[in-house]
Amino acid sequence: MINQASQSLPAVLLLADGMVFHGRAFGKIGTAFGELCFNTGMTGYQEVFTDPSYYGQVLIMNNVHTGNYGVKPEDVESNTVKIKGLIGRNLEDRYSRIMATDSLQHYLVDQNVVAIEDVDTRALVTHIREKGAMNCIISSDNTDVEALKAILKTVPSMDGLELASVVSTTEVYHLGDPTAPIRIAVIDYGVKRNIVQCLADRGAYVRVHPAKTSMEELMKFEPHGFFISNGPGDPASMGYAVETVKQILETKKPLFGICLGHQLLALANGIPTFKMHHGHRGLNHPVINLKTGVCEITTQNHGFAVDAQAIRNQANTEVTHVNLNDESIEGFRLKDRPAFSVQYHPEATPGPHDSRYLFDEFISLINNN
Repeated sequence: MINQASQSLPAVLLLADGMVFHGRAFGKIGTAFGELCFNTGMTGYQEVFTDPSYYGQVLIMNNVHTGNYGVKPEDVESNTVKIKGLIGRNLEDRYSRIMATDSLQHYLVDQNVVAIEDVDTRALVTHIREKGAMNCIISSDNTDVEALKAILKTVPSMDGLELASVVSTTEVYHLGDPTAPIRIAVIDYGVKRNIVQCLADRGAYVRVHPAKTSMEELMKFEPHGFFISNGPGDPASMGYAVETVKQILETKKPLFGICLGHQLLALANGIPTFKMHHGHRGLNHPVINLKTGVCEITTQNHGFAVDAQAIRNQANTEVTHVNLNDESIEGFRLKDRPAFSVQYHPEATPGPHDSRYLFDEFISLINNN
């Protein structure tokens, strides 16, 4: 049975800068902490919660109502909820979708996720936009603010954290037709299910490898191309992954990177990354394709980015996509290797499908190589 009484219990949200919000408990009764971030999407909350790139973060859903269409097993991007905690204005236990199998409340309890509702999320998001991303703590079993401050001081910064190997698969798995003419090796730093599905849907046989798989092991699959996945944490802390990308580039086989994979490709070419003020997370970020002049509405989820000046000073790189809101680097390609990447998520689950052509371009690059 769902513990409906949990929603009448008080809960506290404490930010690292000392700001305090009071609300009501939702989900699991307990305490959760991590880096605070926000998503501006109005739908797709279950896919967002299960995106491995959110590992280690406490998420603000900026939409007023979250949970009103329930949950169902198919609407996931990984096996478990990856966010550490959830903040909402109205987190809904009742739902109306006929296809749903459970409520958000029961789902969060089952997934051990602490949440708080009845928070002025628009004021909270405005604060983060002004002050920047910071750590926070939610508690529904300890409302002593001074005690929570002591706990919060022990929470590490996202800057410098290596989290990709924590969420990566521990065993190799496959998707697609084993007799397919194209084989793609995916390195899982926190890959979303629909990214792998988008590759298989285009006729590829996909093998997904753990984050720290050696180049020797990757080559045993005899891949025609490599995919470097999205994932959580600071890319600059992933020396092992940067080295793997360098080795892949030496093979001169096609390479495609998304999000964290985009940042790792940059680092492998001597281009630094940096922690953003508050990151990009949502379903409506405008990006211009510099090759076609076409604007794409994109799905994004990242708190780190590629240094814009450094990449433009690099002789072997060409910037292909730019964010129209802040002019950050959204995509680039190498001039001397069949390799390209984008910062956003073309699989778009959730979100618009404007950018799925990038998977077609990857397949074409493999075929033409």
